[in-house]
Amino acid sequence: MLKLRYISLLLVCLSALLSLTLPGCKLREERLQTTGALEFSVDTVKFDTVFTTLRTVTKRLWVYNRNPRAVSVSLINLDNPATSPYTLIINGDLKQTAADLTIRGQDSLLILVRAKLPDNQQNGPAKAYVLEEKLNFLTNGQPQRVLLRSFGQNIYLHDGETLRCGTVWRNDRPHVLYNTVSVPATCTLRLLPGTRVFAHAGAVLVVDGTLLVNAPADYQPGAGPTDTVKASNPSIVRFAGDRSGEAQYATAPGQWAGIVLRASSRSNVIRYALIQNAAVGVLLYNPLNQQPRPDLLLQNSVIRYISGSSVSFAGVASSLGLPGAAVLGVASRASLENVLLSDCYEYAVLGIGGGDYALNFCTVANFPASTTPRASASLTFNNTITLNGQAVAYPLKVDVRNSIVWGSLADELSFEKYDQYKNGVTVENSLLRTALYAAATDAPGKPGLGNQTLFNVLNVDPKFTRTNSGNRDDYRPGTGSLALGRQARGSFLPRDLLNLPRNPGAPDLGAYKGK
Repeated sequence: MLKLRYISLLLVCLSALLSLTLPGCKLREERLQTTGALEFSVDTVKFDTVFTTLRTVTKRLWVYNRNPRAVSVSLINLDNPATSPYTLIINGDLKQTAADLTIRGQDSLLILVRAKLPDNQQNGPAKAYVLEEKLNFLTNGQPQRVLLRSFGQNIYLHDGETLRCGTVWRNDRPHVLYNTVSVPATCTLRLLPGTRVFAHAGAVLVVDGTLLVNAPADYQPGAGPTDTVKASNPSIVRFAGDRSGEAQYATAPGQWAGIVLRASSRSNVIRYALIQNAAVGVLLYNPLNQQPRPDLLLQNSVIRYISGSSVSFAGVASSLGLPGAAVLGVASRASLENVLLSDCYEYAVLGIGGGDYALNFCTVANFPASTTPRASASLTFNNTITLNGQAVAYPLKVDVRNSIVWGSLADELSFEKYDQYKNGVTVENSLLRTALYAAATDAPGKPGLGNQTLFNVLNVDPKFTRTNSGNRDDYRPGTGSLALGRQARGSFLPRDLLNLPRNPGAPDLGAYKGK
């Protein structure tokens, strides 16, 4: 009995001790201390390159009481709470000021901060417009401050807009796309050198008329080097997701729908452009095989970080159910010259329902950074489309010359139902990764791309200079590559994607001349 009394006393003491030491086991009524300040997770809450008139992402600010006892925060407020571009959520409540808050000892308070910057009516480069305000705290009579700082960028916002005929987009401010932005039939949209286009999630540029990007009348590169990818090049027109400036989204695909050229769209030209982060880079959509077909001339450009998997096209394309591709044609015409297609999670070029597709001095380098293995050949073509539940075949022509088609799969080239259009297929003087078509002679459903008269190089690594390095990839053929010093077949392009002169007698394959 005596032992039981000792054990009971021990348990009572232990319970009291634990209530004083374990986290969360504080006394109900905690004494306030009249001295001591707060600590903050950061001294500046920074929003980097914010588009004006649009709400930013939400940033977290943790407010810590490192003192052993509770402190009373008599006031939290902004310098100009009624007119501030900053919005606060304090302890779960949306409000610009808070008073008489108690933060217990060794506890914290969470403040969420968002911004919506006004247009200051000035053009200029990113980060030239800086807007700052102080978030003030008064604790035990002691004032403290956290700086809220935003680097603003004034924009042209196109929200569900139908553009006027003859619209010209210039480079004095970025153009931001929301929802579906349309170019009507018979109308033209021109993008001048250096124009930047950022698309919000699900946004799509739909062209029923004509799209001209760095058209020859607007831009000629001259004789010097012109790197299409480097941000330092002021003449390149760039299309990207509106969050691509954040490190975690820089190479992420599917952030916006892409560019859609519909059946009535004619004479489209995209030159010296970078298109990235989309579900489809360019979709030419003509399911009824209307004549003449929608067409695109794509020159000296890069399309990368593309995937339509689990991405809504929004607006016109939301019900198409099409996969992702850098260039996706449905009964259409596309000619690609000096073009790099890389990091496409599904297709680089997909031609459905016939059409006319030509690649000359192009590089397909498909190594997307995905945990799910890619299952589709980079270049895939077929001549059929299903309409009202019935398969319909249209004429198909494919011409691939002087190019590199390479990636992580054993077969990066696929001709579905090949025998139905084999007379329209030319693949020559190209370095290809293909096990299926490596034979020297044709077989049922299979072209023999190993035929010596075609001068192809099959299943030999092109020795790209640098791969699997994110936006630092370099797809120039390296020393010892069999892509170097070939004899061009078909049209010769005197300069490569970097605007460097090719050797007319023995040019290198692909969009880039060798390193």
